[in-house]
Amino acid sequence: VQLQAFGGGLAQAGGSLRLSCAASGLTFSRYAMGWFRQAPGKEREFVAAINWSGTSTYYAESVKGRFTISRDKAKDTVLLQMNSLKPEDTALYYCARRFSTSPYDTLDGYDYWGQGTKVTVSS
Repeated sequence: VQLQAFGGGLAQAGGSLRLSCAASGLTFSRYAMGWFRQAPGKEREFVAAINWSGTSTYYAESVKGRFTISRDKAKDTVLLQMNSLKPEDTALYYCARRFSTSPYDTLDGYDYWGQGTKVTVSS
């Protein structure tokens, strides 16, 4: 039972990457989902979240207007389109399934976590 995040890699500042998250052994079609990131030496932080139906999205101020979270219900995947990347976006990116009604940006509201995919943005 796990989530897997894909799509990380190396990008130049101003470039784009698209992350995807898929489930194995569980479903998240009825759950809100989130993306978090953790830079070296820093705590894990909220990036974006989407409700179970895909009709509401939430973003950290640092990525608002540059990142877009979406979900493909047919494929049971969650996507994070990252545009206008900055060197400070460099981090391990994790997808997670939200199980509680706590605020979207709190880590303890999520139960299953992917293994992380590395994003490196060069200046």
